[in-house]
Amino acid sequence: MDEKRDRDTFISLYETVYQDMYRFAFYTLKNRQDAEDVVQDTAADAYSGFGKLRELGAFRGWIFKILSNKCRRKLKEYMTQPAELLQELSVQEDLTERIQVRNAFWQLSDEERLIVSMHVFAGYTGKEIARILHKKEGTVRSRESRALKKMEQMLEE
Repeated sequence: MDEKRDRDTFISLYETVYQDMYRFAFYTLKNRQDAEDVVQDTAADAYSGFGKLRELGAFRGWIFKILSNKCRRKLKEYMTQPAELLQELSVQEDLTERIQVRNAFWQLSDEERLIVSMHVFAGYTGKEIARILHKKEGTVRSRESRALKKMEQMLEE
């Protein structure tokens, strides 16, 4: 493919996932500016690596993996900057509980975090997640269930 066709293909695919990416980042980070930044960074990184993507049907899962990693790094920054975290968090939510939930979330495996995030934060159904990740729907449901139980156990400790 030539460069213009690659660019046009990327833009076309990106337009189909942009809103879901932003929603995922916003629900994960709870900060509009940071969500916009990680989505923009994700798009730039994905565009530069687009030529290496073997299968266009894998675009959605591939770009969400990049986004998930960027959100994870941003959340780690929050944890190292407690003063800024306090300013960003809603007054209505209990800070201690929120930090415990985030810590439990980040103790899950990468795959567990991705599945939980896609369902809880981005609103995907088990069937949609299975299709995006190229897994069986039952596998996605059981992994999400196990991940949520793990988090619950961590929060009880």
